[in-house]
Amino acid sequence: MSLPKFNIDQIFQAHIESLAITLQPNTIYGYRSTAKLFVYYLRSDFPHVRRLSQLRRDPHLLGWFRWLCDQRPPLCSLSRMHHLVRLRRLFNDLAANGHRIQPDLIRLADLPRVPKHLPRALSPDDDQRLLRELRRADDLYANALLLMRATGIRRSECSRLTLDCLRQLDRDQWALHVPLGKTHTERLVPADEEVRRLVARILTLRAQAPARLLARSDGWLLPRCPIRYRSRRPCGDFIVLENELCAHLVRAAERAGCSQRVTPHHLRHTFATEMVRLHVSLPAVMQLLGHKDLRMTLRYVQVTQQDLHREFRAARQNAQHHLVPKLALPASSSAVAANLPGVRQVLAAARHLLEIYRRQLSDQKACRKLQRLDKRLLTIAAELERFNPPEK
Repeated sequence: MSLPKFNIDQIFQAHIESLAITLQPNTIYGYRSTAKLFVYYLRSDFPHVRRLSQLRRDPHLLGWFRWLCDQRPPLCSLSRMHHLVRLRRLFNDLAANGHRIQPDLIRLADLPRVPKHLPRALSPDDDQRLLRELRRADDLYANALLLMRATGIRRSECSRLTLDCLRQLDRDQWALHVPLGKTHTERLVPADEEVRRLVARILTLRAQAPARLLARSDGWLLPRCPIRYRSRRPCGDFIVLENELCAHLVRAAERAGCSQRVTPHHLRHTFATEMVRLHVSLPAVMQLLGHKDLRMTLRYVQVTQQDLHREFRAARQNAQHHLVPKLALPASSSAVAANLPGVRQVLAAARHLLEIYRRQLSDQKACRKLQRLDKRLLTIAAELERFNPPEK
């Protein structure tokens, strides 16, 4: 039974609707954007291509790769890689469903190399300037940004904090409940007195917001933005709020005189670097940031030359505590009895003296010979342990 001959756009949209059952809304939005770009390219450069079976790697797919590179403003390598990965999955799924598609239209070698960025932690001077400016502003968004800096949460997680996000775990233990976010997991971030003060200040400023905004923000810590700001993406209210936080941070950094353009992710990198400098272990930092892989956490941590010198000096100062301890001389064996326990005692004393002598040698060849002799003495001692003399 042959499949009905729909055009490529209809086939893509029907399959994406089936993917929407299991994938996240933002992921579906990405698939729709990729399909829309590819169909637009085909209609403009190859209007005669109506069916999937007509697609060829050359010129259709190779031409699309060049078309993505020629976009203005240009697309970054990560965006182009996402488009290729999404389109390859659509082709593979449709081929598995019975559509006639040429194999190997998009190869692994076609994916652009994504640059590996260095950690983006703020310098101590920029960090202090920014914190002073945010504390001076003391508005709703400024306190939300201070909360992000103090806990290392993402801006998407900050926009989804609930009114009861501050949880008391024990008598003197508080934690900030971070809801489901980018990794589809939730976590508890320890909250000190500063974090609790920031949450209380946000609640106070939230109560002063217009009633029309509070009506649309029932249950959320941060009020939603005015209705005039709209987004066609899923979870549009959250995305608009995240953009407002980013814009507020950029303006605050400019007023503070920071040496670079600051984004919310810089705050997250700065938090991770600060935790490592305070001797928090990397697995603990990974849990604080909500990462699933320690390699991702390592991309956040910035080790400066000053950090290297500090760690090196501390290691040199503690070197004497890690030297091999000196062995004490055994007690005199002149009064050892002529029995099996006495023989074992003499063997143990001989091995002990042999080890003291071996540690004083610098010749590695002689040391290896003494180690072989020690093994022979250990074998004799083991045989004596199993030896049962005959009764008289």
